[in-house]
Amino acid sequence: MIKKNEPKPPIYVSCLIKDGLATVILGGSWITRHVGQVDTQMREIERGKGASTITIDISAVDAFDTAGVWLVERLRVALESAGKQVQVLGLSERWKSLFIVVGKTAKDRTPKQIKKINTGIRFLNGMGHAVVGLSDEFIQSMHVLGSIILGFQSGAKKGNRIRYTALVNQLDQLGIGAILVIFLVSFVMGAITAQQGSYLLRQFGGQAWVVNLVGVLVLRDTGVLLTAIMIAGRSGSAIAAEIGSMKMRDEIDALTVMGLNPIGVLVFPRLMALVIAVPLLTVISDFAGLSGGMLAAWSSIDISPRVFLSNLRDAVEVKDFLAGLIKAPFMAMFIGIIAVVEGMKVKGSAESLGRCVTSSVVKSIFFVIILDGIFALFYSAIKF
Repeated sequence: MIKKNEPKPPIYVSCLIKDGLATVILGGSWITRHVGQVDTQMREIERGKGASTITIDISAVDAFDTAGVWLVERLRVALESAGKQVQVLGLSERWKSLFIVVGKTAKDRTPKQIKKINTGIRFLNGMGHAVVGLSDEFIQSMHVLGSIILGFQSGAKKGNRIRYTALVNQLDQLGIGAILVIFLVSFVMGAITAQQGSYLLRQFGGQAWVVNLVGVLVLRDTGVLLTAIMIAGRSGSAIAAEIGSMKMRDEIDALTVMGLNPIGVLVFPRLMALVIAVPLLTVISDFAGLSGGMLAAWSSIDISPRVFLSNLRDAVEVKDFLAGLIKAPFMAMFIGIIAVVEGMKVKGSAESLGRCVTSSVVKSIFFVIILDGIFALFYSAIKF
């Protein structure tokens, strides 16, 4: 309360509580310059629990601006949200419109109570979002594949030749540049397979069968699978990053404005380069895996290269080589389409680019392994 002999401050708040009724008296100039002095008092009144009915008397207020009205409306909304009856007295006509506008804002800013969602419902909700996301990505992938086929057909009808310069350039970047790393990884993997196989087969006296193990496993599975995984991590991420950075800089829109088809200019050479390069790299991977297995067999169980090659001819057939080679173009298509779709999803930030490139690699490797399993079931069903 303000004593009679004391000079009135520029702004003041007083609160009287009697018989469950509270009266909040405001006075002075409630403008931006002064409202900081009473903010703490107003928040204490907001948290007050001593009255169920509150009257806010603003008849002693000399001036209001948006900041002052905000404090009053924040108090009113907070008290009403707590289930109390609030009445504002002394509201002048000249401030009524300002109170209406600020009051709506204060009501919208009131923190709403968040209901806890059941764990099962949250799990099902997340699963539903994942399924919808997969369906959207499938539609985008089919759109990219359809655009490539349609663009190739229309180009052939019009007599447009394939851009061999771009195709050769992509073959150099996506294929030739990956030869060394694929050779080394496949060589080491073949050696590990032979060494571990010989250790296990030694218990049964069948060390000579390690040649069959390495030959069939490398030609049918590990050769093409390692190639696809390395291409997904190396070339797939590069495609997603290139297209994503072009999307960030609006270069794809610029191609459209110039009358060029972005799918034909950007996607087709990269996808065709992958389809050509991955089978060729698979052959190199098979050779490297068999070479590593032969070296490991020679050093660990003393099977000479001549004996290894002789047993290999009896252990494997042409169909084993073809079983792995047939998978390569399909895996290349999966890697290329996923990389393009993820690149097209990039927004305008570097964080979005990194997230989409990471997603491209993870999804490509996941679907490559799934595809390899599907082929394994198919070969088993047709006894191939």
